[in-house]
Amino acid sequence: MERGGWPLFAGLSFEAAEGGAVIVTGPNGAGKSSLLRALCGFLPLRAGRFALEGADDERTVGEQAHYLGHADALKGALTAGENLAFWAGTLGGDPSRDSQRQALARIGLAHVIDFPARALSAGQKRRVALARLLVARRPLWLLDEPTAALDAAAHAGAFGKRRNHRRRNPRAARVGRR
Repeated sequence: MERGGWPLFAGLSFEAAEGGAVIVTGPNGAGKSSLLRALCGFLPLRAGRFALEGADDERTVGEQAHYLGHADALKGALTAGENLAFWAGTLGGDPSRDSQRQALARIGLAHVIDFPARALSAGQKRRVALARLLVARRPLWLLDEPTAALDAAAHAGAFGKRRNHRRRNPRAARVGRR
């Protein structure tokens, strides 16, 4: 993978054990977002591969992962609940009103289910985007700055959700030349 003719990654290899997490850090422009986008198939890898052990071999890793990027991917004219219903339907989850309510309750926003997304604060929008992870089960979460715009309480809650997800989805992931 290159940017402006320069390789972004060379000799990169890592593994997340069952139920584990890999946290990628570095300065702005170092390629963290590009790495995540490549892992879920949005950008081509120049060499190597990404594997999810115990996964469905008929589907790509991207089809089995949740990718949450910088943008919250919410439609402003739709309510928080309607946005979750859309994503649940798109990602093969449960688009029901009950599922929407449960996901929003788990992130402390059950009261905004009927609010248009455009009326929500930046932190509330981010939390609704995170609730998308809860309405459609996927074994792998690829999260790019997931706590951006969150207050301290929401930030702590987001880490708890990720720990719970890792406990329920014990699959190993490997990146590197194989």
